[in-house]
Amino acid sequence: MVTYIIRRLIGALLMLAVVSMVTFSIFFVVPRLAGVTATDFANRYVGRAATQETVVAVANKLGLNDPVVVQYARWIKGIFVGAEYDYGAGVEHCPAPCFGYSFVTKNPVWPDLVDRMPVTLSLAAGASIIWLLAGVAVGVLSALKRGSIFDRTAMVIALSGVSLPPFFTGLIALSLFSYGLRITAPGGAYTPLTENPAEWAYSLILPWLTLAFLNAAAYARLTRAGMLETMGEDYIRTARAKGLRESTVITKHGLRAALTPIVTIFGLDVGILLGGAILTENVFSLPGLGKYATQAISTQDLPKIMGFTMLAAFFIVMANLIVDLLYAVVDPRVRLT
Repeated sequence: MVTYIIRRLIGALLMLAVVSMVTFSIFFVVPRLAGVTATDFANRYVGRAATQETVVAVANKLGLNDPVVVQYARWIKGIFVGAEYDYGAGVEHCPAPCFGYSFVTKNPVWPDLVDRMPVTLSLAAGASIIWLLAGVAVGVLSALKRGSIFDRTAMVIALSGVSLPPFFTGLIALSLFSYGLRITAPGGAYTPLTENPAEWAYSLILPWLTLAFLNAAAYARLTRAGMLETMGEDYIRTARAKGLRESTVITKHGLRAALTPIVTIFGLDVGILLGGAILTENVFSLPGLGKYATQAISTQDLPKIMGFTMLAAFFIVMANLIVDLLYAVVDPRVRLT
């Protein structure tokens, strides 16, 4: 077990290293191939009003004329130990993890990411619990009542949930429940958990349900398919022949084996969601990582985009690692080798 965990951790670190190289190449190597020069990059730091001499001097001080390998090593070093930025007027220290300074606000990127993270964590935690419990429960009941009115109705609703994008269901939900019936909080009315837990839940209940509707539908279909396949296995018939209660056969023997693909996609979905639910956060005007990324892209704020990309990649890789470790817990047929 320990050896397996160490191997998976090494694999996760290697994957993050590859992501960092690809990310750096997209934003620094590819533009150079398209004709972007070091002074063009320096212009983003000093602004358009600066003279050409100032731009060239800043490009040299920031090391933008150095080889790409040297620039990449400097960027990675900043993430782990911090960095020094010399803009000409003075030297600024960026503490680790340093993803640079925003072109627009001139603030360090990492504190901005930390400020936005609680919103995205709140959205991900609530929505994931709802869609996991609802999706698995509906999927199990549909499998046990195959061909019934409940099964057909649930699968029609699940198909609708998979087909409808969150920006559509989010806008409909806002129009109906927030601005029409006025039973939920309007968009942008986020309250931090530390200030008022009740208001926090009230402000997020509609985003939770909107995001959960999409994923719960997919989980219901996947659970139903897995349960139908599992309940026809020989060991299920053996368990019933031994006189075990039907609830024990379903939960301990049937559902546990059918949960393996659910655990896989749940870990990845949560990892992606922690990286920012871009559509949901923009529809409901939630100041999370997804909205932060959208604003950074619209203003072409390179340090923000790179910082968000690395943070999102970290969440996804860690979620994948946790999923691998949970396989043996969920399904005893899986062995860690």
